[in-house]
Amino acid sequence: MAQASVAARTAETVAARLGRRYAAERRFRLLGLASILISAGFLVLLLGTVVAKGWTGFFQTQIAMEVSFDADVIDPDGNRDPAILDAADYPALVRNALAARLVPDGDRSARRDLSALVSTMGAEQLRRMVAQDPGLIGAKANVWLLASDKLDMVNKGQATDTLNERQLGWLAELNKAGLIRKAFNAQFFTGGDSRAPEQAGIWGAVVGSFFSLLVTLAVSFPLGVATAVYLEEFAPKNRWTDLIEVNINNLAAVPSVVFGLLGLAVFLNVFHLPRSSPVAGGLVLALICLPTIIIAGRAALKAVPPSIRQAAAGLGASPLQIVAHHVLPLAMPGMLTGTILGMARALGETAPLLMIGMVAFIVDIPKSPLDPSAVLPVQIYLWAGSSERAFVEKTSAAIMVLLLFLVVMNMAAIWLRNKFERRW
Repeated sequence: MAQASVAARTAETVAARLGRRYAAERRFRLLGLASILISAGFLVLLLGTVVAKGWTGFFQTQIAMEVSFDADVIDPDGNRDPAILDAADYPALVRNALAARLVPDGDRSARRDLSALVSTMGAEQLRRMVAQDPGLIGAKANVWLLASDKLDMVNKGQATDTLNERQLGWLAELNKAGLIRKAFNAQFFTGGDSRAPEQAGIWGAVVGSFFSLLVTLAVSFPLGVATAVYLEEFAPKNRWTDLIEVNINNLAAVPSVVFGLLGLAVFLNVFHLPRSSPVAGGLVLALICLPTIIIAGRAALKAVPPSIRQAAAGLGASPLQIVAHHVLPLAMPGMLTGTILGMARALGETAPLLMIGMVAFIVDIPKSPLDPSAVLPVQIYLWAGSSERAFVEKTSAAIMVLLLFLVVMNMAAIWLRNKFERRW
């Protein structure tokens, strides 16, 4: 009886412990699931906020006007001199077209309010039309003119206080007459930066990012792969190599602004590289990517089984031939994955580029890595600090483009890993 009671108590104790263990496991699973749901919720909130504010940036408001290409304004001498045609008062043509439609009585105070309806790009549109077809001089034509950022915000429903009551009445009149439309904002993808929000584009920043990443890839990939191969395959195991490994791992965690200070001190002040240029930015980003590429490269080399090396050595291959002909090709997919992830991090960096002057307002599209330029994250930073309300949607739209690039680069890394990775 005593033995039976002891066994019963032992069974009860074990059952109670198992019950507590299972309960703890269920709580742990619920906590993990709750953490995932909370993280996903914040991610959806972030992306939803960005998309809600930025999708309208891919469209722009245009106004249809019947423009009279008055010869007295464009070419008073009638000799069709290109220099005179280029310097003509095209803003007057825009004002006259708006006044003829909205202020036929010639009210001067009302005419002053007309300037807030059409972008300064409208005059540039007319100048280009005349330059392409001088036969327009003296004729009339219906033209879709780019609206100002103030009218654009009101027409998109994102603001109501950027126009006064008279201007809001004109907008309602134009909408009623079917003279207002929303068109795809090609200028956003093909133009450079601008002080006027409706004319600002990301193409200059995209080209600057491309040149910067090109320099980063050209510098960091060969150096990173060579360093990983040497440390993993050839370097002797001693305190010096251990010290190098520790420093490489530490560099991967160093704040990026420190690399920007290094680039400012070395690349600009010592080597005198052009300030705000993609070549300087690319070199700084290469320093940031190197630890990631080296660590990923060493991990890829370690994943190659020793039997590959032993088989090659048994056939008489030299250590260099073993690495170059057998180990490195098998480890290259992992190295490429690490490189793409490092480049994706470099694409989103802002702080180190601010330190080397890539925060300047640059309108021109860079033609080479030596030309001054901005990059996409810095462009977003500049627009986010602008006082014009229309830059809010530009900022969010540019963030959407940047996120798209990052998603594509990470998907490319996953595709390379799944397609070429070998499981031993």
